[in-house]
Amino acid sequence: MPLSQIHYHFGSKEDLVLALLAYKNERLLNRQAAMYAQDLPLWRRWKQACDYLDEDLSSGYVRVLQEMMAAGWSNPAIAKAVRRLLSGWFALLTRVADEAAERIARSGPFKSDEVAALVGAAFLGAEALLLLGVPEAEIPLRRALRRFGTLIQYAEKAG
Repeated sequence: MPLSQIHYHFGSKEDLVLALLAYKNERLLNRQAAMYAQDLPLWRRWKQACDYLDEDLSSGYVRVLQEMMAAGWSNPAIAKAVRRLLSGWFALLTRVADEAAERIARSGPFKSDEVAALVGAAFLGAEALLLLGVPEAEIPLRRALRRFGTLIQYAEKAG
C-alpha cells in the first residue's frame, strides 16, 4: 500500500498501528470478559487468563502493545491512545475484583480498583520481561502468575 494511502486513511503509520491494536484489543477484551462471566470458580478463570497470556504473546498482540507503550513515553498522543486501550482491561479487572470481594468474605485492605491495578501491572510487567527473553529459570514469571491462582483458590475455599 502506498504511504499516501496510509496517511489518507489513518493520518500516520502510528495511527495505523494504533487502529490495528485497538481492533485486536477489543477482540481480546471481549474474549476475556466472556471468560470471566462464566460461572466457574475464580481460580479456574485465573488459570484460563494465564493460558491466554501465552496465546497473546504468540499472536504478536503483546509485542505491539508493549512497543506502543514505549512509544507513548515520548509521544503524548500515542500515550493517550494506549491508556484508553488499557483502561478497558483495568475496568474489567475491577469488576472481577468486585465479584471476588462479594464471594470471598475477606477482601483485605485493598479496594477493587487497587487489586485491578496490581493484577494488571503484574501481567504487563511479566509480558515485558517475557518479551525480553527472560528465562523462567531466572525469573519464574509464568509460575508466579499461576501460583497466584492457588491463593485465589485457598481464599475461595476459606470464604
